[in-house]
Amino acid sequence: MKDSQDAATEGRTNWRRFAVAVGVPTVVAGGLVVALAQGALAASFSISGQDFHLTATSLDGTGFTQYSGAQATADGTKVPLAMSGIQSATIHDLCQSVVGNIPGTSIPLTLRIEAGKTAEKKAVSANDLLIGMSDLSGDATFGDINIGQDASTLDQAGDKVPAGTAGGFGQGAKTVHIDNLKQTAKSTSASTFVLQGMHLQLLVGQNKDCFNG
Repeated sequence: MKDSQDAATEGRTNWRRFAVAVGVPTVVAGGLVVALAQGALAASFSISGQDFHLTATSLDGTGFTQYSGAQATADGTKVPLAMSGIQSATIHDLCQSVVGNIPGTSIPLTLRIEAGKTAEKKAVSANDLLIGMSDLSGDATFGDINIGQDASTLDQAGDKVPAGTAGGFGQGAKTVHIDNLKQTAKSTSASTFVLQGMHLQLLVGQNKDCFNG
């Protein structure tokens, strides 16, 4: 499933941005845990503007919030996003991909990460997640949900996950479960992100987007 932004950006990935995307997961591979600074997560770090895709067979979370927001690229361009916070999440069969071309060619290049295989009884776990996304689909169940809550009062995801602006539309829930998750996003922050059984691949000459295999 691809939206208009995907179609516009595929094949035109900025190589410098892609190189940064390659470098960060390589650091993750060394320890399998990403730990950010203690305290509240920054909601306004500069984003690359490049979409990435994520799929999972299931996600279970406690403490869920969602509101409309925006993040800025390094040149100050504001990108509107749906911001979703989860205090604690467990994810099975995670796949994350960034697809582009080798500069000056039409040769595809894919950075793909897989982790949390259900068959191996492993899972990805994360705490204090904040995701900036443009598209999300799946079969979702929410427990104790508030719809239409003022975004500035959202506290279900805990005090480390930023809330929205006063007067903004928000929703929050005690629990969230999503099957067959598909997500297009531009940013993810977490206080910890543990990838059990992680496999990172840089695939030259192959378009191996998680959305289509």
